[in-house]
Amino acid sequence: MKVLLLNGSTRKNGCTYTALSEIASVLNEEGIETETLQMGAHPVRDCAGCGQCAGKGKCIFEDDMVNDWLQKAREADGFVFGSPVYYAHPTGQMLAVLDRMFYAGGDAFSHKPGAAVLSARRGGTAASFDVLNKYFTISQMPVVSSTYWNMVYGKTPEEVRQDLEGLQTMRNIGRNMAWLLKSIQAGRQQGLEIPRTERNVRTNFIR
Repeated sequence: MKVLLLNGSTRKNGCTYTALSEIASVLNEEGIETETLQMGAHPVRDCAGCGQCAGKGKCIFEDDMVNDWLQKAREADGFVFGSPVYYAHPTGQMLAVLDRMFYAGGDAFSHKPGAAVLSARRGGTAASFDVLNKYFTISQMPVVSSTYWNMVYGKTPEEVRQDLEGLQTMRNIGRNMAWLLKSIQAGRQQGLEIPRTERNVRTNFIR
């Protein structure tokens, strides 16, 4: 089993990375492979709503990491999305990447566990947490919770390491993710299939 950790920060070894690393260490102890994908400072296109990805399973734009990450997502069993908080929301780059990945290849995520992780100096984490969780809940993904909301505090990685409750929260995310992945695997071995999905009804509010 493998968990993909997406770091939405431009800083390679910053606060968000520190939080994700705490989760990854527990997953590795549980025998689960991890890979962390770093957003970096490269420009990322927003979704243009062109619809050209329909039926193709990939985004029409090929000049950034989206399709490469989408391929990795298809091979993963679970996900952790991590982002610093800017102006009370996840990074714009992170949202652009997730919009395009889920729109072009939502099947890569369906019924796979996901956890959202936020890092902030002080405020905005709750609103950002809500934004990232919406990707999970529209895609039939089990949401991995912890013993507090999935966030750490600190302006620097050193300060994050002083947030002992935050790091504890990260470790419990790792344990809960591992338990859920192993439970899903055990269910499959017993012949338990994923639920049937209804798609035949759509309601518009303006007629």
